[in-house]
Amino acid sequence: MRYVLLPVVLIALIFALGNVVLFNALPKPDRLKEPLALEYGTSSEQFRRDMGLLLQQPIVSGNRIDLLQDGEAIYAAKIEAIENAEHSVTFEVYEYWGEQAAIFSEVLARAAERGVRVHAMLDFLGSRDADPEMFERMEEAGVELVRWREPSWYQLSRFNHRTHRKLLVVDGHTGFIGGANVADPWVDGDDRDGYRDNHFRIQGPVVGNLQAVFLETWLDATGRMPTGEAYFPELSDMGDRDAQMVNSAPREGRHRVRLMFLHAIAAAEEHITIGTAYFYPDPRFLEVLEEAADRGVRIRVLVPGDSMNFGFFRHASVNRWRPMLESGVELYEYHPRMYHSKLMAIDDRWASIGSANLHNRSFRLNDEANLNIWDEGFAREIRELIEVDKADAERLTIEDWENRPLRRRLAGWITHLIGPYL
Repeated sequence: MRYVLLPVVLIALIFALGNVVLFNALPKPDRLKEPLALEYGTSSEQFRRDMGLLLQQPIVSGNRIDLLQDGEAIYAAKIEAIENAEHSVTFEVYEYWGEQAAIFSEVLARAAERGVRVHAMLDFLGSRDADPEMFERMEEAGVELVRWREPSWYQLSRFNHRTHRKLLVVDGHTGFIGGANVADPWVDGDDRDGYRDNHFRIQGPVVGNLQAVFLETWLDATGRMPTGEAYFPELSDMGDRDAQMVNSAPREGRHRVRLMFLHAIAAAEEHITIGTAYFYPDPRFLEVLEEAADRGVRIRVLVPGDSMNFGFFRHASVNRWRPMLESGVELYEYHPRMYHSKLMAIDDRWASIGSANLHNRSFRLNDEANLNIWDEGFAREIRELIEVDKADAERLTIEDWENRPLRRRLAGWITHLIGPYL
């Protein structure tokens, strides 16, 4: 009998594995497949109105946003905020390991020991290299710790879903968002230069929306929903910037960042300036950039060069650049060190900062969080921030593209086969 059952069991296992790959490893559908033909641009109030309603996220006035550059400054500001916490700390991050994670673990543990309600959500894959003693230290101190998306037999359909957010909210009134994880590559070492990255400290009413994004995922992970003044205090105006918190997740009705970027690009009137660590969007997204260039919008995209931490990814991306180069899109490769920023500025009117890269994983497989800002001064600052780094980058021409070594072409072609799943 067991010999009869063996083929049946084998077929069942193959079928189960096929379903896991089909419904999880593959990226989710594109959703928006038709071009956005807008009758307005970023200078129109209609652009702001549509973005608020289509993304189902309010645009909130009265916010202050401070730039933090590179790991040491980013970590120092976050640690100071946690050390001054009185009521609550909510913390969500993708990569978490090494000496820097050990420092954060101790700071979070001490906050919990003095009575602060501390909730930490670490992506399981992104924290796989962390010393287990860090987790023990935090849990023994009273930190509520979740390692999100730990592989399990009853969640096989989500094993490729990650939280890629980098959120910290302290006492419900001070928030942090941006590109930096908590790991050693973000600071200088004996054998490395720290990653080039940007993070932002947020104060004002929109911090409540950052908190809501974290707690939505916390509810998914734990079935619990912390509420009250410790998490949602009354928030006063702290500045003059209008901001919109946008969360995106690999679940029905929550794929938002791709639509957000496509809408903003379609509304561009003069220029689009982008800084992104991973630039591998789907073909339709690339066509939208080309269409913007064809209508006279100047487009500049800054990406990592030889220092990229995933070189294979870079080659796959470069293989698809020729149509953009021919349409006039300016592509720059940053070589001094790993460029890890995620920034977009359009027409000196609108900017987006946060965790989302321009690739399929951010669009369809990750939990992401971005903050959009409607402020001419801030959008100009983001554009200029990218331009400063662009001064240390090399522009890629069509001639450069055509003269790439054969080994890079082959590496890019091979990687292209799995690019949508990275």
